[in-house]
Amino acid sequence: MNSLAFGILAFMLGIYVLLDGFDLGVAAIAPLIGRNGAEREAAMRAIGPFWNGNEVWLIAAGGALFALFPKAYASAFSGFYLPFVIVLWLLMFRGIAMELRGHFATKVWRDFWDVAFTGSSALLVLLFGVALGNLIRGVPLDADGYFTGSFGFLLNPYALLVGATAVAARALHGATFAGMRIAGAPGDRAAALVPKLAAAALLGFLATSAATAAIRWHDLPAPWTALLPVVALGALGLAVRYALTRRARAAFAASSVFLAAVFASAAATLYPLLLPGFGGAKGIGIFDAAPSTAALVSAVAAVAVGVGIVCIYGTLVLLPQFREKVIVDLNP
Repeated sequence: MNSLAFGILAFMLGIYVLLDGFDLGVAAIAPLIGRNGAEREAAMRAIGPFWNGNEVWLIAAGGALFALFPKAYASAFSGFYLPFVIVLWLLMFRGIAMELRGHFATKVWRDFWDVAFTGSSALLVLLFGVALGNLIRGVPLDADGYFTGSFGFLLNPYALLVGATAVAARALHGATFAGMRIAGAPGDRAAALVPKLAAAALLGFLATSAATAAIRWHDLPAPWTALLPVVALGALGLAVRYALTRRARAAFAASSVFLAAVFASAAATLYPLLLPGFGGAKGIGIFDAAPSTAALVSAVAAVAVGVGIVCIYGTLVLLPQFREKVIVDLNP
């Protein structure tokens, strides 16, 4: 049951990475695919029906962590409190930028909100990557399982490397989505960016994999998980191929497989730990962070029902909108 709970939590976070990955990625590359205000507005409209729904998965995953592994939830929020507050502010600022941009007629204010939209999104991706890097590297915990480090400790070279790789990977994901969803010149520019972003993601992935093996050499995952990096590399190559041949949907699907394989590899590296310890400290695992068996069974059932409802909603309401193209309005 503990492993099932870990799998459900990993699934929810993985779905968030895939869904919010493309809208954060589009925002990060918006200045590169939009040469004027109308084209940048098209980038916003491309993700408009999805971004707030995508973030539901992040909120739901936080609630699931509290229900399934309350000890890990308490320890994580004690250590990542300041980063979490920064993430909340960036999420709010990003939403404000999207909502207010169209309410200001002057170019100065529109440019300001465009910069806020791109900057807050790119920083979000970087912080999420830094958080994942610290989870894999381990964090200093006391005997009660509470974080004893500092915010500066979290900004270590390995975590920053993971963060930079996350930015490249999500920018790639956003480029494939923009190439699929935006018609005209912005979509063409997004497709043209895919090979360059794939090269950056590949370099980051290889560097991160080597650094992870060096850090976790004493606690490597099961041998079968070695297939996941192979799947990731194959999907990355297909994303480039499909983008070059203007098969936009296939390129987006390949990019999704790449992100899913990378995240699954990270989850396999962590299992069965939720918060690995650093410097000899004992980490928090799925067996000592869960509540009683009866409480865990009830929590798993409730979370599974909620996940099913959200999946049905997304399939019926949001999925059909993927097929619609966003046309650039030359007279915004």
